[in-house]
Amino acid sequence: MPQAGRLAVAAVLTVAAMAACSSPAPTPRDPGIQVARGRCGVGWDRPQGGDQTIEVHNTDSVTMEVELVDPASHGIYQEIESLAPGTSRSFHLVLGNGTYAFTCLPDGADLETGPSVTIKDGPAKGATAVTPVDENTLAPAVKTYRAHVAAGLARLGGNVGSLRTALGSGDRSRSQKAWLVAQLAYNRLGAAYDTFGDSADAIDGMPDGLPGGVHDKDWTGLRRIEYGLWHNESMPALAALGSRLSSDVASLHGEFDKERTDPNDLPLRSHEILENTLQFELSGTEDQGAHAELAVMSANLDGTRMVLDAIAPEIQPRYPAWPTVQSELAGLKKLVDSYHKGGRWAPLQSLSTHDREELDGKLGRLLEDLAPIAAIGEVRRTQ
Repeated sequence: MPQAGRLAVAAVLTVAAMAACSSPAPTPRDPGIQVARGRCGVGWDRPQGGDQTIEVHNTDSVTMEVELVDPASHGIYQEIESLAPGTSRSFHLVLGNGTYAFTCLPDGADLETGPSVTIKDGPAKGATAVTPVDENTLAPAVKTYRAHVAAGLARLGGNVGSLRTALGSGDRSRSQKAWLVAQLAYNRLGAAYDTFGDSADAIDGMPDGLPGGVHDKDWTGLRRIEYGLWHNESMPALAALGSRLSSDVASLHGEFDKERTDPNDLPLRSHEILENTLQFELSGTEDQGAHAELAVMSANLDGTRMVLDAIAPEIQPRYPAWPTVQSELAGLKKLVDSYHKGGRWAPLQSLSTHDREELDGKLGRLLEDLAPIAAIGEVRRTQ
């Protein structure tokens, strides 16, 4: 399964709205804040309340992360990642009445927090500080999700076993139905795909980059079987691929307990699963003949739901738009599943322009609201 890069790198994070800000900020009203090792937040002495744009200058010789925080709770109002030596970056927020400080996290050095200042001339309510998470915070979510994945791998093993039997029978129609069940079971595993390493390519890899393309001897797994089933390849040859797939899934299931799930994976994949769906499924680029894009999208929505359910205890209180995300996810799932009628999924190509635009629009809106979760749930340095 394709993987997107790490979100929000080198971006200014507006924690109040938790959205990345990449466009140049307007000319700041204050003269700027200087940050360096041993001098974090120089110039942060008489800030004004209200709608402000603040420029931060790194006067040190090392790259650092910079946070504007509530010094009592260390809740983060704003964050600048990877501020290089000698560079400046601006952020914008509403400074309400309260106490603020800058925290600097230089590469290769300890975290330090600069002087605190109290604003009394601002509005009663300004930007909201979001309490950061660490590995311990997300440990229960990781445990919950791994339990779901372990159960999902067991189901996948059973589904692949049924596919193997169907392929061995030589019944192409039966095999096509069994393939779809197995493919969807894999997609419902969601965020775990990064944990799977090389097994992901063996089980669900694409022929991209292989010397022989779709005919390369090293292309195996569910998508390879899909190609063969819908391109009239010999059933005995596909049965051999089914045996290989069954072995690869069993191996993954047996090794999963030994693999570590990075706590950052869960909040990151809550966005990436559907980002990949937009890029690869709704473009039709992963289709190998079954035209099952909408079925896979439905399974990916299930995988996203599993991730969100696992991280909800920690992320929901930190993200005001959580109810909106839940509503949009449920609405999109209902829309996608409406294309499953009479036991058959409508091919993506059969949708009207209006239907495609509706699908793309709802997914795009959901992706926009899911994106901040990766930043909110990012494991941060605490020392």
